[in-house]
Amino acid sequence: MSDSCSIPSPSVGEACALPGATVQTAASERTWQSPGASSRLGLLRRTRTVAIVGASDNPARASYFVGTYLLSSSPYEVYFVNPRADEILGQKAYASLADLPVVPDLVDVFRRDEDLPGVAREAVEAGAKALWLQLGSWNEEAAAIAEAGGLEVVMDRCIKIEHARFHGGLHLAGFDTGVISSKRQVVAAR
Repeated sequence: MSDSCSIPSPSVGEACALPGATVQTAASERTWQSPGASSRLGLLRRTRTVAIVGASDNPARASYFVGTYLLSSSPYEVYFVNPRADEILGQKAYASLADLPVVPDLVDVFRRDEDLPGVAREAVEAGAKALWLQLGSWNEEAAAIAEAGGLEVVMDRCIKIEHARFHGGLHLAGFDTGVISSKRQVVAAR
């Protein structure tokens, strides 16, 4: 299991990955350093509001799956940003981050690689505190823009997986074990 994925099974990762996404920058060519687990946990604990940019009203899309999870299994206020949707998961959809009724703490992005620097600029202008690029998204230009604007940055990780992992909600069979570990638990025979 690679550190950049931190998922227990392909089905969970596929649910959070961008459709057809491949991380454009080979790991050996990456210069930006990803925050460690304790930094990601701290970010998730400080977060109160999440804006999902590129949210979809299509249940087959990763953003829909992540939105569903965040609404049902997290303490966050969740806002959906998609200029082509009026409503997603029963909530109003907004055309841009600037249109939100709040300043989002965290901007979770489901957009194509070429759109990421623009989304990073929009997140800075909106006053967000963090930019989170989903599994399959790695854009060092977007990270540099966000960091220059004072935002924390996470790339190539799924917020749903990370939230569940830190809160004991991941297990191969889908049960809440209460344990944060990438290793399968060994159950002693009686």
